[in-house]
Amino acid sequence: MLLDGEQWRAHFDGYQRAAFRFEAQPTYTMPKEADNLARFLRGEPKPPEHNTAWHQRVRGFVSSGRAIGRVRVVRRPLTDYQRYQFAWGIPGNIAAGEDIRILDLTERDLGIPDQDWWLFDDSSVVHLNFRSDGTQINRELVTGDMRRYQEWKSIALAHSVPFSEYLKSAG
Repeated sequence: MLLDGEQWRAHFDGYQRAAFRFEAQPTYTMPKEADNLARFLRGEPKPPEHNTAWHQRVRGFVSSGRAIGRVRVVRRPLTDYQRYQFAWGIPGNIAAGEDIRILDLTERDLGIPDQDWWLFDDSSVVHLNFRSDGTQINRELVTGDMRRYQEWKSIALAHSVPFSEYLKSAG
């Protein structure tokens, strides 16, 4: 089942305890981010309102007692988009209350597919499907046994490090 618009928003906002994202694409081509990505690449300062809608949502989830986090996969060298995320995106998301960890797979394979997904309350998965250029195709609700996603989540968390720790170790 594909989730678009309000269906996606209702499914996402309806989680009760924890939302976890496995974020595997090297680049995301999102029309809403194009101007800011271009500003970043030109060396301009980050606009003060950058990502405020997401930050408000995260603060709302956290203030209601719900956890939200992600593991961001990287392979060196970082893409321009990953450098943009690291500089302009991730720090504000963490400040808003999101737990973000980095999984560096430059020289290893943990057997987790390069598929983006959200796991909600360990009981519901939504695949985020992308073209090779990072353009999102759709969001697909996955039904059935969630154990493999729970296992992949455990592996990703066990082998990743907090964002701040990754920055220190990666220089």
